[in-house]
Amino acid sequence: MGDARAASETAGDTGAPVILGNEPGSFARGVLAERHPALIRQVREAFPYGPRQHGALDALLNEITHGVVEPLDAAAPDHGIWQAWGREHFGRSWFDAPFLWAESYFYRRLLAAIEYFDEGPWQGVDPFAPFKRAELSGSAVDDELRSLDRLADAPAGERASALLHASLWGNRADLGFRVAADEPLGDADPGLVADDSALLWSLLPVGAPSTVAVVADNAGRELIPDLILIDHLLEQGHAERAVLHVKPCPYYVSDATTTDVIDSLRRLVRAPGAAGGIGRRLWEAMGAGRLEVRTHVFFCAPLPYEEMPEDLRKELGGGALTILKGDLNYRRLVGDRLWDATTPFADRTAYFPGSVAALRTLKSDVVVGLEPQTLSALEASGGAWRTSGTHALIQTKGSGATASPRGA
Repeated sequence: MGDARAASETAGDTGAPVILGNEPGSFARGVLAERHPALIRQVREAFPYGPRQHGALDALLNEITHGVVEPLDAAAPDHGIWQAWGREHFGRSWFDAPFLWAESYFYRRLLAAIEYFDEGPWQGVDPFAPFKRAELSGSAVDDELRSLDRLADAPAGERASALLHASLWGNRADLGFRVAADEPLGDADPGLVADDSALLWSLLPVGAPSTVAVVADNAGRELIPDLILIDHLLEQGHAERAVLHVKPCPYYVSDATTTDVIDSLRRLVRAPGAAGGIGRRLWEAMGAGRLEVRTHVFFCAPLPYEEMPEDLRKELGGGALTILKGDLNYRRLVGDRLWDATTPFADRTAYFPGSVAALRTLKSDVVVGLEPQTLSALEASGGAWRTSGTHALIQTKGSGATASPRGA
């Protein structure tokens, strides 16, 4: 796969290296060494924090760049669980820990630095809220919502495909909704490296009294098309009920929380045209129990979904389909390792309790389920296709499936 981007560390007998951040020039190292320090500075400048928070942020910046991983304060409400999750990594360089774990723990430590969980005036104040609100209030959202008026008269199949792709691409404004351009809605998306959308729709037949779960990724311009897709599923009878799972606290900068769902719904409700109608239907669906927002502490855990607790496993296994959105959910679904990219998606998700679909824009090294000819063409392109966000996939595994249809 080109330059070596993995560590030698492996677990079990998978044979696929766990991704660490200690490989010079790797995507993971860039996140830890450049993106995280920049984020600390952005959060510091976005709020009028006091000397105590400034000191904690400065200490975290020094630790992640020059020090070793330190445990949470003993008084932290989740100190015990993070001690268990991090016992192998405390006292080591941040770059030597598994990338998934280091990223997750960084955001937990960032919340500790700004006193998000502490009693006091900063308790519960989302450090990423200014970034989320700026995106949600931008003119680009107006343009995307207006495009729904054109979509309203499209044939049902084309409308379903367009909304699925809008949810897939999220905040890629140039591809969002695919209805602002003159191209036919049914055209194949050249950015897709795998497309199991036909299997996805077959798992949600019209008229079945089913529940669909959507595990959200980002807020703002990605959450809005997720909500619009949910409205389509409910309105067209693909699902009788929908459950939207969000993070229990701010995480990975833009990840959606309940507050972000409410903000997005309000943005839809006050929009003119078709978008406003969708917002009102969703608002009513919440009141009627047809749409429910839930969360679970595991959504902020530094662990793969293979290790999900039994209560979450039972809940997700009870529906017709679980749709996992975004890159982080994909990494947790298949495992944050350098798999052979042709490893069948169904093999990596066989443990999942029920049918599952991944809608993911590629923004990290992990990928499975590609056809050999697709992989060869991508590698020959010479581009950073795994991490640039220019490619995406829709991968689906039916309940009890032993193989997943793959396409490009």
